[in-house]
Amino acid sequence: MPNLDKTGPAGTGAGTGRRMGPCYGGVGRGFGRGFGCRRFFTGKEELELLKEEARILEEDLKAIKEIISEAEKPE
Repeated sequence: MPNLDKTGPAGTGAGTGRRMGPCYGGVGRGFGRGFGCRRFFTGKEELELLKEEARILEEDLKAIKEIISEAEKPE
């Protein structure tokens, strides 16, 4: 989020990105990568977070594959 001004990606508002920042309640979701405040989750909470993260990553991958497919089309 640019300048931490809670405008989200491209100024579209909080909670419109990958749901990893403090505006979405994702504080501590650094998954051990060295960023974010540490918060400990229960096993059930962590499982739900991981499922949500997997869903988001799958959507991102789908979008990337669509872009690649469009770029590979002959002009």
